This record gives sequence, C-alpha cells and structure tokens, in this order.
Amino acid sequence: MADPADHPCLRCGACCAAFRVDFAAEELEDQGGCVPAGLAVEVTARTWRMRGTDHAPARCAALVGKVGERASCGIYEWRPNPCRELEPGSPACERARARHGLPALAP
Repeated sequence: MADPADHPCLRCGACCAAFRVDFAAEELEDQGGCVPAGLAVEVTARTWRMRGTDHAPARCAALVGKVGERASCGIYEWRPNPCRELEPGSPACERARARHGLPALAP
C-alpha cells in the first residue's frame, strides 16, 4: 500500500501558487460552509476569493511549505470547491506545475 505522504499534492503545491480561487459566499464558515473567513476576501456580495490568490505571484494564504518540495493545504478538509475539483494530473494541474518548472506527473 502506498504511503499517503507520497501523494504528489503533499509535495507540490503548484496549484495553490498559480490560480485565482473564487468561490460562493455560502462556502464561508460564517455562512454555513467550511472555509475560514479570515483566509478569504470579498469580491462581490456572492463571491469570495482565497486571500493571496490574486497577487502576483499568486500564493494562497492556506498554502503551507515550499512549492515543489513539501507543500500542502493548511485547510485541506475545509478548502473551497474550486480546490476540491482540481485533480492531480489534470490539465490545470499540469499547467500549474509547468509554471513552477515542475515535471508532469507520471500517469
């Protein structure tokens, strides 16, 4: 059985430092969701964004560690839907990895 620590997302973090992450206000903890409000900024009354993802360069406030070495989401269990939907090895994942000079994931 594979060691969970070998999961590429626990070493990578490229997606957390490549994309703007917008999500519905209902995903916020104080609106009945799970995302801690302190890690998000309001975009509109209905849309919030993970803090740091609209910076240049982007880096989500929930990202812990160094991209490409040992990185992970500090709120993995409470992350917003856009983060849940991004799959390891997906085209978006591979674009994020390429932006950080990381090789494509093995199939």
